[in-house]
Amino acid sequence: MWKRIAIVVAVVLVAAAAYVFWPESADVEHLADAGAEYDVVILRDTWGVPHIFGTTDADVAFGLAYAHAEDDFLTIQQSLAAARGQLGFLYGMDAVANDYMVHLLRIWDVVEANYDTLSPEVRAICEAYAAGLNRYAGLHPQETLVGLFPVTGRDVVAGSVHKLPLFYGLDHTLGELFASDRQNTVSPRSAGQEQRYPQEVDVTVGSNTFAISPIRSSDGQTFLAVNSHQPWQGPVAWYEAHLHSEEGWDAVGGLFPGMPVIGHGHNRNVGWAFTVNGPDLADVYVLEINPENENQYRFDGEWLDLEVRQAPLTVKLIGRLRWTVKREVLWSVYGPVVRQDHGTYALRFAGYGEVGLYEQFYRLNRAQSFEDWQAAMRMQTMPNFNVAYADGEGNIYYLYNARVPIRSEFYDWSQYLPGDTSETLWTEFLPFDQLPQVLNPPSGFVQNCNTTPFSTTLPPYNPNPADYSATFGIGLGMNNRGTRALELFSGDLSITEDEFYTYKYDMSYSSDSRMAQYVQTILEAPMPDDPNVQQALDILAEWDLRTNPESLGATIGVWTYQSLGFPYMDEIGETALTEGFISAVNALVEAHGRVDIPWSDVNRLRRGDVDLGLGGGPDILHAVYGSMTEDGYLVGQSGDSYVMLVTWDSDGNVSSRSIHQYGSATLDATSPHYSDQAYLFVQRELKPVWMDEAEIRANLEMEYRPGEEVE
Repeated sequence: MWKRIAIVVAVVLVAAAAYVFWPESADVEHLADAGAEYDVVILRDTWGVPHIFGTTDADVAFGLAYAHAEDDFLTIQQSLAAARGQLGFLYGMDAVANDYMVHLLRIWDVVEANYDTLSPEVRAICEAYAAGLNRYAGLHPQETLVGLFPVTGRDVVAGSVHKLPLFYGLDHTLGELFASDRQNTVSPRSAGQEQRYPQEVDVTVGSNTFAISPIRSSDGQTFLAVNSHQPWQGPVAWYEAHLHSEEGWDAVGGLFPGMPVIGHGHNRNVGWAFTVNGPDLADVYVLEINPENENQYRFDGEWLDLEVRQAPLTVKLIGRLRWTVKREVLWSVYGPVVRQDHGTYALRFAGYGEVGLYEQFYRLNRAQSFEDWQAAMRMQTMPNFNVAYADGEGNIYYLYNARVPIRSEFYDWSQYLPGDTSETLWTEFLPFDQLPQVLNPPSGFVQNCNTTPFSTTLPPYNPNPADYSATFGIGLGMNNRGTRALELFSGDLSITEDEFYTYKYDMSYSSDSRMAQYVQTILEAPMPDDPNVQQALDILAEWDLRTNPESLGATIGVWTYQSLGFPYMDEIGETALTEGFISAVNALVEAHGRVDIPWSDVNRLRRGDVDLGLGGGPDILHAVYGSMTEDGYLVGQSGDSYVMLVTWDSDGNVSSRSIHQYGSATLDATSPHYSDQAYLFVQRELKPVWMDEAEIRANLEMEYRPGEEVE
């Protein structure tokens, strides 16, 4: 009997193990005909860039989804799964923090409550985009993640709701609350509270944009630089596309995985570009909890009930084996609440409840004039981002876009806030027309490189910082990129198209930059009588602060700068800086055997088998941010990525050139477009952007309807 029982148990265990470890597959073949009603053709040019031609705007969105899925399906799926709160289901415990955040911030409450407020046109676009992904999944089940499909337009919108707060660092604010102890002091109430102005967006998070009007160009032209600095891979890496419908949508530019519209770029008449800004858009409140009821907090002298939910979090353990646990998620009048041993904290952030990002982007895409475009910006669905604009009429414009809360002056909003009073519960925002902005300045240019809006152009045409409360968190600082942009544009009264290109690819640190301070301090500091250190000092003394590929000084200066983490001089001091310099010299000698190393030998772009030398560097207008390797290289990871330079001639006709750091085939290492643009990128060369169908067909690689390529 025991033997039979043992056999039965063994069989059951083997069957269970077989089930657990048997490969999972998505049941999606029934989606192979999804979106059959959409009429769209995909034209791939010789660089692999998709030009989507459809009868209606919805047709175009369907085709865009399919084309982008061909190049980056996994990343698109991961973005949708993140917004669904399914990363733990797919990837295990390391990813479940995202799913908790989805429940904590009530992302799906927001989507379900507000999806129908979107215009019929935008809902149609989102549904068509979802259908394009469904069709691709049905035709490529082996590439499809389990449990995700079918997706809907609500999933597409949820992706924007999930991602947008991360651009102003809400994830870092949330992370503070899960530290082992309290991370900030609580502001007392004090009349005439002295506020602190931030410096700038951190130097490692960058973007550039410039616009030049006809009064400062050589031939009555208008120029725009679209130059966001994004990671080179992942959910916020740029993808280039051209969207054209018979209903009038005709825009080209960059977008992120999961976006059904162009993020920034241009159409025939107008163009725009974003850079990250750093207003104070999120606040943490310390709640006073009722000692007799842990689910009540004091507010204006009364005990209010916390809204308590249990969020189901499904976690992949091994193979097919998953476990669902429930975690408490709380809500207060301020917003989401986190309960910790060191306190109970509420979070309030700008943009909560907003689902209209793609509505706004769609209207930017289709704008035909400055008035149209600005009307779209007035929707303010984006809680942050600087934006520069130019058009065929010769208008240029800069806007410090932000949903800036109007706060009480009695508190220091750089600290945590008392969560027991409506005095700290902000409900209004600075009106659009009062935001810092510059329209058609007589100086003839605007620029922003994640720098203060109060140095957008030449004085006296800048916004006045005295008009803005420090509680808004609008920074006052400049970085090297902004300083160089002002130096270059202010010194040229007649800018040609070639000069505009040259200025965008400037590779110098200003003599007023942080790097120049570093170098001067190092040269004046006492140093050991070591031959390698002395040789490095001689190289630094001759360095012209340029990061050209052949530069020797850039190798030493940037390696030191990078290894120290880009601090301000008053944060590091002379001793730590000199020690960092000596450490950098030793690291270079250990890795390369010498210190006189050309910069491009160290600064590398690597993509599959491609390994190319780069110029540029951190906080350079030709921005390259690298990761330090143990064998002595800096391998590019972000910075200049999708770059587009746009020109309208004196008659208002548009042309543009662009480049991607790798190519259009984001994940397909077998494609010729996996790294074909990298060779141009490292030479700072641009390829043409084709918008006319005749030009596209003259440079055509492939034409097909979604699904035809697999038949």
